[in-house]
Amino acid sequence: MSDAEVLSRAQLGRATLARQLLLERTDVTPAAAIEQVVSLQAQLARPPYVSLWSRVAGFERAALTDRVLDRSVVKTTMMRHTLHLMTARDYARLRTAAQPSLTRSFTSITGKRLAGIDVDPLVAAAAELIRDEPRTFTEIRALMESIHPGGDVSAMAYAARTYLPLAQIPSGPPWGYDNRAPYLDAATFLGTGLSDDDTPHELIRRYLAAFGPASVRDASNWSGMSGLKGAFEDLRDELRTFRDERGTELFDVPDGPLPDGATPAPPRFLPEFDNVLLAHHDRSRVVGDEDRKRIALPAARMLPTFMVDGLVHGSWSITRDRAGATIAVAPFRTLRATHRRAVSEEAERLLRFLEPDAQSHAVTIERV
Repeated sequence: MSDAEVLSRAQLGRATLARQLLLERTDVTPAAAIEQVVSLQAQLARPPYVSLWSRVAGFERAALTDRVLDRSVVKTTMMRHTLHLMTARDYARLRTAAQPSLTRSFTSITGKRLAGIDVDPLVAAAAELIRDEPRTFTEIRALMESIHPGGDVSAMAYAARTYLPLAQIPSGPPWGYDNRAPYLDAATFLGTGLSDDDTPHELIRRYLAAFGPASVRDASNWSGMSGLKGAFEDLRDELRTFRDERGTELFDVPDGPLPDGATPAPPRFLPEFDNVLLAHHDRSRVVGDEDRKRIALPAARMLPTFMVDGLVHGSWSITRDRAGATIAVAPFRTLRATHRRAVSEEAERLLRFLEPDAQSHAVTIERV
């Protein structure tokens, strides 16, 4: 390890942005882009569209909605017990391997709330309810209440979301899903079974291809899984190794791009919860420690952000009224004139994408 090449923070940042399709927009399909980045966080309906708009050349909203409707892209609970949008092919490959992440999160959140309750019968009852007909979580909670009157129905329903592979039913335009989308058994929804491979090896390969070079701890942070060191050792002979400037060992796939740290990184606008900001334990390659605090909101929420020269530089928001739509850009520090112009132009393009029917489109950039 002492002879391993040392990669600077800038090199790591550019490597991550290249693999995340954020150094330059790429002429690929939405499905190909989603597979390249593994998945898009999708707690809310619009963020995946913003994520793809910033990554795919000429991206149009219908290009993703059509894939959602034909079920080649699926919205489901995956890493860190969070809703993600991913291709049906990847979901079938990776869902079983992700189960330890779901179980770990479930145990942490509901352990005391479900003390003394056997969740297996609850999961079996929910599986029967949801196997052939879409059901909302209101219906699943009602089922839990009927089995354990007076119990913690939210925690019991959480067991169903943890142990059952479930897919959300799309609603169509404008954003693919509504906020109360029902769920269906994933195998029924997709018309195919899931891989029975429960090892994390393919997840690690895909993670490194999308976010590497990265440490074991980085991969654990992204996946929500503990005990990955042994799996990394299993894969060591097929991976490259580096060190960061702090001496931490980093792993990488053999063919992962490693751009120069000075490679130009144009302004990019990211939605709430974009994975590029959540995929490492050490996130300094894409966001400074102080700025991490600025973008974090209560209840585990996060501001939409924009990047300048490869690092988070501020936040943004959109308001809409009868007069039109406005995107407000809030830098964390003063923008140079050239960056200010580029950020303003990118902001207006995003606003027109998200609010195409507004009578007018305006950009405001706050002074620091």
